[in-house]
Amino acid sequence: MHPDRRPGLRLALILVASFMVVLDFTIVNIALPSIEHDFRVDTSVVQWVVTGYAIAFSGLLILGGRAADLFGRRRVFIVGLVVFSLASLAGGLATGPVSLVAARVVQGAGAALVAPAALSLITTSFPPGPRRTRAIGLYGSMASVGFVSGQVLGGVLVEWTSWRSVFLVNVPVGLAAALLAPRLLRDTRVRPASAAGLGGSRFDVWGAVLITVAVALAVFGISQGDALGWTSRPVVAALVAALVAAACFAAAEARHPQPLIRPRLLLRPGLRNGATLAFLLGVWNGGELLVLSLYFQQALHFSPLETGLVIAPQGIAGFSMGMLGPRLAGRLGVRRVLVLAGAAATVGFAVLTRLPATGYSPLLTVVILVGFGGAGTAFGSIVLASRELSDGEQGLAGGVINTSRQVGAAVGAALLPAVAESVAGGITGITGDRAAMFTATAAALAATIVSVQAARHGPALSRPA
Repeated sequence: MHPDRRPGLRLALILVASFMVVLDFTIVNIALPSIEHDFRVDTSVVQWVVTGYAIAFSGLLILGGRAADLFGRRRVFIVGLVVFSLASLAGGLATGPVSLVAARVVQGAGAALVAPAALSLITTSFPPGPRRTRAIGLYGSMASVGFVSGQVLGGVLVEWTSWRSVFLVNVPVGLAAALLAPRLLRDTRVRPASAAGLGGSRFDVWGAVLITVAVALAVFGISQGDALGWTSRPVVAALVAALVAAACFAAAEARHPQPLIRPRLLLRPGLRNGATLAFLLGVWNGGELLVLSLYFQQALHFSPLETGLVIAPQGIAGFSMGMLGPRLAGRLGVRRVLVLAGAAATVGFAVLTRLPATGYSPLLTVVILVGFGGAGTAFGSIVLASRELSDGEQGLAGGVINTSRQVGAAVGAALLPAVAESVAGGITGITGDRAAMFTATAAALAATIVSVQAARHGPALSRPA
């Protein structure tokens, strides 16, 4: 059967792969105490299991997106899945912290190929109209579902088997997806790879190196700021070097005949607003899950598995919004959906600023509001970013959106706990947790304002592509 007759299977394959790479951000968090115990290392060492993945993933996303445009989305998607799966196997069989962290770095690099290639496969394989919009809605919801599911699945695997299973579970799924991809997916690219070969003078190698270094250093500095101190030499040096690399990248792109990112591309309102919304979503999502997870375990004395289960409604709400969002966009327009999503998240976080000392039931409604708001923002930001660009730039758009969200998540994961600790003298204090939720409220409110401005100054977009 021809692949074009199996759009449902094609989309399912892309969504499973996208879910898997997002899941790995949170599924490992539950396993960190067990890894620390088995390898008999300090928390500061085992934390690199998370940080190494985040740095490689965030730093290489834009390069991975552009590679998908130039060398074929299906090809890059498959290569990424194989790299990710083999690195997962290496992580599950690791004999020490060094080999485990190395496996996680390679795993992050594989994920950086999969994520933007997956998004560009959706935006180039499905024709403009309701079908593409529905596909984007489901893709956007995968991030919310994946983040929350990691808490639940990680708790189950660690409690019933061992920490190694959180890595090994990826292997059969990733390899099966890689084997199915040639049968289900069409390969699309801008032009033959030879026209932009790595050895050719027109491929922006220097730009690729600079943007990778800039993002990786920024994520390192932000993620380590709370642990090492924001005025410590490693953190200050990393952030300054990131700014220098970013400035050099901007200068190099302006002169290169075929830049990695055309400077005018970043002036497109859709891409600019979409990237801003993705960043703000990352800030509140990355920090909120961490603070709530600690709140339930330390203030309410829930187990890791119980914590995952009580946060699960947020993921369910996010998936529901992925199904509902395209229909709402068809009636109201994408920008109005973004305003509603931002408002829902803002209201949810505003209520969370009154976190009770005990009990979960009063929080159920607001957790669902946050889930709806996050998934709606993810969906709308992707539509805004991708609709103004040609097929030859969709991989790059996926890289920019994913990078914005991951950098935002690094900021949120560092900022919200730091706010909680500075206010309460420790993250277990209810006062500190409430202050962290104020910060998340500010991020959601800022996203709402950006959405309102986009709605006022842009076309109606009542029938999104």
